[in-house]
Amino acid sequence: MCGISGIIAGNISNPGKILKMMNDLQAHRGPDDEGIYESAAANGRYYIGLAHRRLSIIDLSTGHQPMFNEDGTVVIVFNGEIYNFKDLQKELIQKGHRFITSSDTEAVIHAYEEYGESCVERMRGMFAFAIWDSKRERVFIARDRFGKKPLFYYKNNDALVFSSEIKSLLQFPADFRKVDENAVMNYLIYRYVPAPDTLFSGIYKLMPGTWATWENGNFNQQRYYNPPDGMERKEKALMEDPVTSFLELLDQSVEVRMISDVPFGAFLSGGIDSSAIVALMTRHSPFAIKTFSVGFEEEKYNEASYARIIAEKFKTDHHELTISADHLMEELPGLIRYRDAPVSETSDIPIYLLSKFARQSVKMVLTGEGSDEMLGGYPKHVYEKYVTMYQYIPAVIRSRVLEPMIRALPYGLYRAKTAIINLGITGYEERFPRWFGALTRKEMKELLMNSEEFTPKEGFQFKFGHQDSYLRKILFFDQTSWLPDNLLERGDRMTMAASLEGRMPFMDHTLAEFVSSLPDNFRVRGHSTKWILRQAMRPILPGIIIDRPKIGFRVPVNEWFQTTMKDYLYDHLTGTGSITKRYYNKPVLMRILGEHTSGRQNHEKLLWSLLNLELWHREYMIGN
Repeated sequence: MCGISGIIAGNISNPGKILKMMNDLQAHRGPDDEGIYESAAANGRYYIGLAHRRLSIIDLSTGHQPMFNEDGTVVIVFNGEIYNFKDLQKELIQKGHRFITSSDTEAVIHAYEEYGESCVERMRGMFAFAIWDSKRERVFIARDRFGKKPLFYYKNNDALVFSSEIKSLLQFPADFRKVDENAVMNYLIYRYVPAPDTLFSGIYKLMPGTWATWENGNFNQQRYYNPPDGMERKEKALMEDPVTSFLELLDQSVEVRMISDVPFGAFLSGGIDSSAIVALMTRHSPFAIKTFSVGFEEEKYNEASYARIIAEKFKTDHHELTISADHLMEELPGLIRYRDAPVSETSDIPIYLLSKFARQSVKMVLTGEGSDEMLGGYPKHVYEKYVTMYQYIPAVIRSRVLEPMIRALPYGLYRAKTAIINLGITGYEERFPRWFGALTRKEMKELLMNSEEFTPKEGFQFKFGHQDSYLRKILFFDQTSWLPDNLLERGDRMTMAASLEGRMPFMDHTLAEFVSSLPDNFRVRGHSTKWILRQAMRPILPGIIIDRPKIGFRVPVNEWFQTTMKDYLYDHLTGTGSITKRYYNKPVLMRILGEHTSGRQNHEKLLWSLLNLELWHREYMIGN
């Protein structure tokens, strides 16, 4: 796990110095080693620079980067892990390639030499890398199928600059301090900025499952992987025991992710996802698995007791961090610097603290990330099947009778109110983001002053290859938008901020393709979510873990905004020092603030998003 950067540019002063600054800013991603490669192309017209920061996990002694092929004509900087690299290495040796290290990085170099751009299709793992092919004078960059590893870029007519984090790109001499206001509007709908955009005008994300080339000043992108839920399921006879086959694939996915030359462990929340991972890890280790949990001093937010049940059952070496909810906000500005973006989820904060805690004894952890998006684990995956039924009710009745009644329900029924209102949104381009988002498009236009210029984000995440399955459509959206642009970004930044590698067995593409081949009711059956996982784990996990509802990290932001953080919130959004208040229609903003702080309506998600947007502006748009 590492950080990478690169510059391909003509007519630029001190490019080597800029590249060094870019690399240094990612020291937290790779504190163990660093390296820089510099060359030229087009008879000296273009500067070519690659930089690398290394967190050593595999092949500790010979895995230095940038790494070269035998004759030095191909050089790579690589971030991630290729779990099938030993099989790939054997295949390439049979084809005549010679290896001098035990690193998965070298397997990527030779796979590129042998297979060209299609090399990525042979890799099982998480990755973002850049290859300079000096013979062809070509840069090849790529990102893994689901976007577990990040890669941002900026390009103009004379330059391509890329990096694992935006903060490094900001060292390049271009005007990045201009906010993309359309991205701001999409952020307030989604609570994150959907790819390929970022809040920085001119800086983009390389899309998951995509490779790109730069050659003689030309930049071209190609998508090589589409999550299978985007395509119509091909009807075929079911195997004799799909549940057992699923468990075997999940077990294999866990086992290959335990390959490591350094101490490792697992995050354990006590939910079914992390508990399943820990249970399967114990099958493949002669030593007690190190597990790490976070709990709160405030008992109503503390779920550490469930993690202890699993730790005791599987005899793990358990470590528990107890924190006070009151001091979490002290970490928020620092986390915005690590994310280079607003912190979308309050749970980012305890995950970061847990990562720092775990890093004291391990360098890598397995997590349960991705299970909900692959297996259908959210209530919305159940609610979506009622959309057609609800929308049979005439629109005039819904809008004039039902929805006003629903909005008037008690404050504590916030989730139920949100669910019912969402069912009335007819287009999935708006409804899917709204399940976890902050605003509908109508609400966004009421709040923002210049919303007439807004262009909705209706990209790849809505390009379904089928019309029949409500579940496959919303899972495809989750897998191509909510997951890579929010949860995986969170997971990468919060763990790497602590110099800790996170691996996600549920996000194995082979496992995802198997599950997608099954009928929908293997994932959502009635009101039961993640049905196949629950069935597979029933003989292994305690019933109290399998059947408990999904909760996740709960941070009491709702209460804070009504009490201890009320003045802080008003000052940041409406005070004289507020940068973002220029975006808003003041009467609408004041109404929203008043409804929440008085307890009439719950606007927690929106107000958290607005506060983080203000903090991001303060961090990046002034004094820098």
